[in-house]
Parts: sequence; structure tokens; C-alpha cells
Amino acid sequence: MEGIHRDVGSTTDAWLKKHSIVYIAATRHPFIHAIRDGSIDPNNFKRWLGQDYLFVRTFVPFASSVLLKAWKESDDSSDMDVLLGGIASLNDEISWFKREASKWGVQLSSIVPQQVNQNYCRFLESLMGLEVEYTEAITALWAIEVVYQQSFAHCLEEDASTPADLRETCQRWGNEEFGRYCSTLRMIADRRLMKATDSELKKAEVTFLCILEHEVEFWNMSRG
Repeated sequence: MEGIHRDVGSTTDAWLKKHSIVYIAATRHPFIHAIRDGSIDPNNFKRWLGQDYLFVRTFVPFASSVLLKAWKESDDSSDMDVLLGGIASLNDEISWFKREASKWGVQLSSIVPQQVNQNYCRFLESLMGLEVEYTEAITALWAIEVVYQQSFAHCLEEDASTPADLRETCQRWGNEEFGRYCSTLRMIADRRLMKATDSELKKAEVTFLCILEHEVEFWNMSRG
């Protein structure tokens, strides 16, 4: 069946319920809990900082490729405005990583990507191809962003004991503005998924699940 009508909840709602175990593993990982309760090993944080800096440098061209797909395929011109805003913020994000690395004594120029990071970056690169449709790509972008938003927002809750020197990190992704951005990405993804064929839906769901699994592995890597 092509283009099934879906009127009971959203596609992303269904996926979050269906894949709740891995979603919780990605957004409530022991690495995040260690930040939240103040028990994190500084070396683990430094490892994450260096590896995530390298990841973001691959994430930039991926996000740009999603923008290009939106330009070619989107049925709503406002999608490009949303995506362009996200891309514009990445320059500041890279600058933040450099400042934070300097503060923690991490030499970014000497960081070598670990295998888990390489695997994740290769997966992102596979989503940049012309054969990957916008629906799948925007779903992946939302999944990547929402994991960080949900994870770090958890560290900003009233009962959290997040150390003062890590609160800025948590604010970067856990703040309300970024939360609204993620919600907008989700609405775009759901709009596209509502009109998707069965084949497109399956590809997008597999990609969503792969993103969650890569995120869990990235947190695992950061713990050493």
C-alpha cells in the first residue's frame, strides 16, 4: 500500500513507543546520569568533548545536505528557513567546542577519531547521497538533535546535581530554544512521513533506529 492515511497519533509517536528501550538508552545513558549526579570522570568528559568536536565537523556537511534536499523536495518553503537557522548555529557550536577544549586542556588538533566515531560519521556520509530522500534525511536530523536535547535537558532539571563547570555544556543543548527547534524538526519529519510510501517509511524507521544505536555507542565510547 502506498501513502497510507495515518490519523492515530504521529509516526514519530509510534516509533518512540515501539523503540522506547533504545530511545531511553540513548537519552538516559549512564554517561548522562554521571553528569546529572556529578559523578562523571573528567577524563570521560574530555574524551566526549574531543570526539564530539570531530563528529560535528562531519555533521555540518550532513545538515547542509538536508537543506539541499529540502530545497529540491520539500512541499513547504519554511522548511528551508528552519534548516538554515540550525546550520547557522553550527559555526557558534564549533567555536564553543574550541573554547571548551581550551578550558579543559584538550588539544583538538591531536584528537584521533575512535572507531565508534568513524562508524557514525560514515553512516552520516551515507545519508548525504542523492539517492537518500528528504523524508529519511530530515528524520535522521531530528533524531540526532533530539537525543542531545533530551539528554542534556535532563541534566538541567531541578533535582539534578550537575556540576557548575558542566552546566554550560548542558545549557547548549538542553535549553528551551533548542527544544523548540527539535520540536519543529519533528513536525517537519511527521509531515513528510504522513505522506510517505511504505518503502520510504521503512527506510526512515531503520535510519531512526540506527541513529539511536549510534548515539548509544557514542556515549559508551565516551565512558571509555
